[in-house]
Amino acid sequence: MTGTARTSAKTLRLILGDQLNARHRWFSEVQDDVVYVMMEVRQETDYVLHHAQKILAIFAAMRDLARRLGEAGHRVHYLAIDDPRNLQAIPANIDALIDHYRAGAVEYQEPDEWRLDEQLYRHARRSAVSWLMVDSEHFYSPRHQASDIFAGRRQWLMEFFYRRMRVEHRVLMEADGTPVGGQWNYDAENRKPWRGKPSEPRDPRTLHDHSSLWKTIVDAGVNSFGNPNADRFAWALNREEALQQLEAFIEHALPQFGDFQDAMSVHAWRLFHSLLSFALNVKMLDPREVVAKAEAAYHAGHAPLAAVEGFIRQILGWREYVRGVYWARMPDYLEKNVFGHTRALPVWFWDGKTRMNCLNHAITQSLEQAHAHHIQRLMIIGNFALLAGLDPREVHQWYLGIYIDAFEWVELPNTLGMSQFADGGLLATKPYVSSAAYIDRMSDYCKGCHYDKKSRIGELACPFNALYWDFFRRNAGALSRNPRLGMVYRQLEKMDEGAVEDCRGQAEWITSNLDSM
Repeated sequence: MTGTARTSAKTLRLILGDQLNARHRWFSEVQDDVVYVMMEVRQETDYVLHHAQKILAIFAAMRDLARRLGEAGHRVHYLAIDDPRNLQAIPANIDALIDHYRAGAVEYQEPDEWRLDEQLYRHARRSAVSWLMVDSEHFYSPRHQASDIFAGRRQWLMEFFYRRMRVEHRVLMEADGTPVGGQWNYDAENRKPWRGKPSEPRDPRTLHDHSSLWKTIVDAGVNSFGNPNADRFAWALNREEALQQLEAFIEHALPQFGDFQDAMSVHAWRLFHSLLSFALNVKMLDPREVVAKAEAAYHAGHAPLAAVEGFIRQILGWREYVRGVYWARMPDYLEKNVFGHTRALPVWFWDGKTRMNCLNHAITQSLEQAHAHHIQRLMIIGNFALLAGLDPREVHQWYLGIYIDAFEWVELPNTLGMSQFADGGLLATKPYVSSAAYIDRMSDYCKGCHYDKKSRIGELACPFNALYWDFFRRNAGALSRNPRLGMVYRQLEKMDEGAVEDCRGQAEWITSNLDSM
C-alpha cells in the first residue's frame, strides 16, 4: 500500500493507529485536495515491548480502514512497516509527505497519549505549514473535564465523577434526577465466584489468518513477545465485526456479567466479559452506542440492573475518569513511586513459569490471549507486584506492552494509581492487596497449587500471605492512619512479635528468590 496517483494535495490528515473511527466527520465527504495519511512505524512498535497480537491487531485494522477509505473515494497514503520510503517516525514521514504532495496544511486528531501529543505539538510549532488539531469525536468528556470537576479536592474519587457523568448524560436516570433503582452503584452485588454454571458463552469473534502480515512484521525486525496466534486471529478487524461482538455480548453474556465480573477460573478465561476494550480503545466503537445498548437491555428486561450498571460504570465512569486523571497529571504522573519500590520484574513475568498457580494462569493467559480481565490484572498480577515491591515503572511498561487494549492514557493511571498505589492515594482509597484468602474465594486457582493457601511460613507457604502482612508492617508510617485499613492494623497489632518477625523473614526470603518461586 502506498500513495495516491496524484502528487499534489492541499491538506494531509494524519490518522493514528488508535484513531480508527470510520464515522469521524472527516470522512463524511470526499475531498480531492485531502490525502489521509496512515503509517506503521518503528517509533510506535518499539517505544515499549509489545505483545505480538497488539501489533498485529492494530496493523490489520489500520490496513482494513485504509482499504475502505480508498474504496469510498478518499485519497489515502499508507506507509507499511516494510516500505523502503518509510522513515519509521511520524514527524519525519509527515515532513516527507508535505514535500511529496506540496501540501500547505496538516490536520490531526487529538492524540490520547501525552508523548504523541507533545511530539506533534512541538513539531507543528517548527513546521513551515499550518497544523490543526481536531477532536477525535470519541469520548464523552474533554481531556480536562475531570480537572474542572475535582478542582480544589485532594482526592479524586471515581464515584463522585461517575455520578456527575450519569446525570450529565442522562444514563440510568429517572425523570426526577434520581438513579434508576434508587442507588448509584451495585458493585456489592457483583462479587460471586464462578463454579462452572452457567456455562461460558461461545467466543463470538471472527477468526482471521494474518500469517502474511505477521511475516512482514517479523521480517521488518519488529520485536515482540507473547503468542501471535496469527493464523487464528480473533480480535476485531473493523467496526462491523466489533458491532457483531457487542451484539453477542448483550445477548449472551451481559445477563451474567454482573454476578461473575470479579470471578476467575482456570476453566474459562473469557467468562462473561465483553472483550470490547480493544475495539473501544482504537475507536472502532463509540462508547455512547455501547452504553446505550446495555441500558436498553435493562429497560427491555433482558439483563438485571446490577449487571448493566456495573458494565456501564466501567465505560462511562472508570474509562472517562482515568483519562481525566492522565491528562491532569502528565508527565509527572509517570514518575510516581510513593513506596520507593525498585525491585526488578521476576523472569516469569515473560513466560508465566511460576509455581504460584494464580500467577501462572493469569500471566500465561495474558501471553496467549493478550488479555486478562480487571481482577486478574489488579488482584493477581498487580497485587503480587505491589506486595513484592516491584518497580512501578517496570510494572507499567509490562502492562502497557502485554495487553491488547493498553494505551498509556488508560493503562498508566490503572497501573500506577489503582494497582500499585504509587500516587499515594490520588485514585484509590487504599492499596488493593490481599492474602491468599481473597484469591481462593474468587477463583479456583488455589486448587492443586504447589503452595499452601493457609500457611504463612515455610517453603510451601503461599507467598501472598507473608508478603501481605509484611507489606503493611513496613508501610505502617504511610498507611496505618488510613480509615479503610483500620481492621488490618488492628489484626497486625494482635499478632505477637514473633509472628510478625516470622512474616518479615519469610517475605525477605521470597523477595530474594522471586525468580524461582
